[in-house]
Amino acid sequence: MVTLNKIYTKTGDEGTTALGDGNRTDKFSLRVNTYGTVDELNSTVGLATQFASKSVLVNLKKIQNDLFDLGADFCKPISVNPTTQKNSDLRILASQVFQLENQIDEMNSYLQTLKSFVLPGGSMSSSYLHLCRTVCRRAERYAVQLASEELVNQESIKYLNRLSDWFFVTARLENQNGENDILWVPGSNR
Repeated sequence: MVTLNKIYTKTGDEGTTALGDGNRTDKFSLRVNTYGTVDELNSTVGLATQFASKSVLVNLKKIQNDLFDLGADFCKPISVNPTTQKNSDLRILASQVFQLENQIDEMNSYLQTLKSFVLPGGSMSSSYLHLCRTVCRRAERYAVQLASEELVNQESIKYLNRLSDWFFVTARLENQNGENDILWVPGSNR
């Protein structure tokens, strides 16, 4: 259980922050940008919850919890020494990725096949879900870059990849099962 008695600690006043393993790093480090963008995504999902249908809202709340797990995953570096790695470390699991895949397949079964790219917009819910998708893609880019430099839980990258797809399909679902999607018309303003 997390206990937060004091909100400010002043330990970051010099531009560093503590990681989940207790080590300190620059606040502008790639790792901090990664889990910071996951936090930003979670806030964006919070906005989306204000406009989502009841069925989508249930899953968005689960995703918000998963995003805290994901932030914890990125916040605690994976030890290069397996003997110091703890089984209790909070990491995204393949089962969480699998849940997203199942939900995507279920929702996609209600949608017609796309014949053009979808422009963000339509309903308020869909618009916020598209915003979630783009912030999720940015978090994924940071995560992939971080994985090119340090050990990263590969399930966390898969989770972000599937989650952005989940936001896309859900945005279409929230646009009356794609009926109110705004389709891209290439070169239409030439």
